[in-house]
Amino acid sequence: MTGRVALFLDRDGVINDDSGYVYRIEDFRFRDGIFDLCAAAQAAGLSLVVVTNQAGIGRGYYTEADFHRLTEWMLAQFRDRGIALAGVEFCPDHPDHGIGAYRRDNPRRKPGPGMILDACARMRIDARSSLMIGDRATDMLAGRAAGIGTLILIPADRAEADAAPPDTIVLPDDDLLSAADYFPRNAAKAPQR
Repeated sequence: MTGRVALFLDRDGVINDDSGYVYRIEDFRFRDGIFDLCAAAQAAGLSLVVVTNQAGIGRGYYTEADFHRLTEWMLAQFRDRGIALAGVEFCPDHPDHGIGAYRRDNPRRKPGPGMILDACARMRIDARSSLMIGDRATDMLAGRAAGIGTLILIPADRAEADAAPPDTIVLPDDDLLSAADYFPRNAAKAPQR
């Protein structure tokens, strides 16, 4: 049986501009090139999976219902452009700043690999053949710990690039679409490992 090959995407800083704890539709701004990038990934046979820390929930800035409302709207924007996202994984917890039940260590919180591993198990994704695009070193560390084969960083600043694992591909922040150069040519037929 052939395993699915995925493109894992961080949300804030990759799909949308990271203006800090975005949870309202009116504050959500898609990054230039994200729809073209995702369309290219879909055309290459990649399943699109979002993996996002959402500590704003844990800190009490907004609720899980707020997050789900925004996520449904975001997914509709992709669908309107013919792009289907296979899944959205999120972690609301924070070990230091979470409130109540959200104040805890959670292996799903990046740099932990839990969200990626859970998605791989549920969707039968071949991690080694898959890719991860993020804007922070924690995204790359999570991808590496989950066994993702290709790590692509589009850093917001030099410190993030310096903190990333050495096998990370670092691209300019203003050239999101160039990540498509690293997509496998026939992802739909990648072997299960």
